Amino acid sequence: MPMELKLTPLQKLWVPCGPEVGRSAVTHCKRNNACVPRLTNCPTVIVMVGLPARGKTYMSKKLARYLNWIGVPTKVFNVGQYRREATKCYESYEFFRPDNEEGMKIRQQCAWAALKDLHNYLNKKGGLVAVFDATNSTRERRDLILNFAEENGYKTFFVESICDDPEVINTSIMEVKLSSPDYKDRDMDEAVEDFKKRIDCYTSFYQHLDGDLDRDLSYMKIFNVGDRFLVNHVQDHIQSRIVYYLMNIHVQPRSIYLCRHGESELNLRGKIGGDSGLSDNGKQFAAALRDFLLKQNIKDLKVWTSQMKRTIQTAECVGVGYEQWKALNEIDAGVCEEMTYEEIQEKQPTEFALRDQDKYHYRYQKGESYQDLVNRLEPVIMELERQENVLVICHQAVMRCLLAYLLDKPSDVLPYLKCPLHTVMKLTPVAYGCREEHFHLNVDAVDTHRDRPNNVQVHRSPDEALFTAPTHD
Repeated sequence: MPMELKLTPLQKLWVPCGPEVGRSAVTHCKRNNACVPRLTNCPTVIVMVGLPARGKTYMSKKLARYLNWIGVPTKVFNVGQYRREATKCYESYEFFRPDNEEGMKIRQQCAWAALKDLHNYLNKKGGLVAVFDATNSTRERRDLILNFAEENGYKTFFVESICDDPEVINTSIMEVKLSSPDYKDRDMDEAVEDFKKRIDCYTSFYQHLDGDLDRDLSYMKIFNVGDRFLVNHVQDHIQSRIVYYLMNIHVQPRSIYLCRHGESELNLRGKIGGDSGLSDNGKQFAAALRDFLLKQNIKDLKVWTSQMKRTIQTAECVGVGYEQWKALNEIDAGVCEEMTYEEIQEKQPTEFALRDQDKYHYRYQKGESYQDLVNRLEPVIMELERQENVLVICHQAVMRCLLAYLLDKPSDVLPYLKCPLHTVMKLTPVAYGCREEHFHLNVDAVDTHRDRPNNVQVHRSPDEALFTAPTHD
């Protein structure tokens, strides 16, 4: 039975009132004073569950990055951050002892504060998914969150990370937890010992999601960071995508190398798109890329290209096996294929200006938008998450989309990321992000980058809207 929700006066100020709703009932979303059936795009709360150092925050951040990249507004609410802001100075694991009443009170207040902000994000700021990142280690706490979600018409999906591999746990402690502000300027051995005692505090009262008691819940269990999975009662498309994504990520050390093809004949002429071969400089870059990879001595490197001549010719010079992906083909410029930007501005000024106004969503006539390209590249991202060391030889727009995912860049920034020719980017996943390194291979090439315009003026005539945009170098 769901527990009775007991609220303090402060909590009553912001938790919406309304009739209690059973777990399996169809409720209504209360967003922007509208009454919307739950099954029509209701917000989802992802509730992380697990002992400390089980990768919950790692998964939360990666999941939010992925969902934002595919266009689902998502935000992580980490209760540990609220606790650090509330306590200012962490002293020891004693704060987390189950018999520490003051510590328990502060932690509960921090959880409510996080839920309040989560509620505000989903109801007033256009969020569709919120990740509640905490241990959520008891059935009582999870019922509290569940009742909160039901009162507000949110769907819930629990993700429990279970790990009993000492090596994985120790790696998490050393690489992630010891960099926490909790242990700033602390002796490493002392910090490790304190954190392990903190884990013991949670272990003493931890309750797993139960196959019988929680059979009506939507949840996913992840064992030892991906060795095994258990999935129960997936409700909708978003939850199925979450499950599929989390089943593909791993924590093995690896690096992802991204570069564009060598300079092409059409690059030299300032034309976009097309399927031309490499210029002389482009061929020199391909040879330089081969030498660079040999010096890197990368174990079991896989090479991916598009199905276009310029990436294939670049890969051929590298001298290793490669895999072609149609999904990696350059953005389709439609009627503007093999035109210069000056020609587009002269012949199609309206289209030229419209693209500058919203480059991410603008779709070339009979072609694609960057948003289309992100959708096309989703299978590449999924496979990239499954792999270890990979070199992707691709195109400017494609590389921007991949970089935006890996570096967590928003959609309005994505179309303007700088991806120069004849430069290799090495991205190494670390903790909650990627370490980025750039290697220019000292082969000349034209500059194909166009900066974001400072302003776009709109002039309307009785017959049509005529747009003028600033010219570009």
